[in-house]
Amino acid sequence: MAAALHAGLTWLDASDIAGESQPARVPAVFGPGDGNLANYLWDGTRVRVVDFEESGRSDRAYELAEITEHVSAWLDGGLDVPAFLGHFDLAPAESARLVDCRRLLALLWLFLLAMDRPDRPRNPPGTADHQARRLLALLDEG
Repeated sequence: MAAALHAGLTWLDASDIAGESQPARVPAVFGPGDGNLANYLWDGTRVRVVDFEESGRSDRAYELAEITEHVSAWLDGGLDVPAFLGHFDLAPAESARLVDCRRLLALLWLFLLAMDRPDRPRNPPGTADHQARRLLALLDEG
């Protein structure tokens, strides 16, 4: 886990994800801001968002990363990320931002999961180690 945290922080230090120019290259949208799959209802035809507590100005790449990197997307069986993302026609700037946002959110989740208390775990054993492997795989992509 330490190697993944170090690699993630090294990537973050070298990235432009927090740069002022980054969000300006992609169109703004109103987004829910919470990728927990429990916040989305799918009836076979339409998706409905049911939680707007973290909502606000965002962009599609960030919102898609929120969904694909949320622990709920892989902990209980998994979301088919390539198939899911294949439903969206992203502009080149959005595609590039999506990679960076996925890495950022995978790093965030690793920090959160690493703080899970062994005496009162909130997640199944091995979740943080699994997240470390996810982050390293995302850092190796692209």
